Amino acid sequence: MALQFSVAVRNARLDTIESTISTSAVLRILSGSAPANCATADSGTVLVEMSLPSDYLAAASSGAKSMSGAWEDTSANGTGTAGYFRIYASNGTTCHIQGTVTATGGGGDMTLDNVSIASSQSVTITSFTLTEGGA
Repeated sequence: MALQFSVAVRNARLDTIESTISTSAVLRILSGSAPANCATADSGTVLVEMSLPSDYLAAASSGAKSMSGAWEDTSANGTGTAGYFRIYASNGTTCHIQGTVTATGGGGDMTLDNVSIASSQSVTITSFTLTEGGA
């Protein structure tokens, strides 16, 4: 039997993620496939780099934690097709979360208004939710 956790434990585990990463987290969206894990160096081209809002994730509820505030870059860094994202501590060097990127409705870990990015265009994150296992 798989372990199961109460909603309170699942919410506490999720809320710890944001407090560990801290405020002023940096989001990068890159082309290509994600590296093996967060400890591996970036691969692909940095298409978007933005500082997330100070309180970038809402309080966990029902075992899930969603983006909070506007996640938007008004001027993309590069041109290409978004493949994956990474969320870093405010130093921009310590990766804490990575996952897939798709257009809205595409089923990625993070969804964008458009995955075909041109340098200097505006890019908006439309959805990002962390869901804790063990329900």
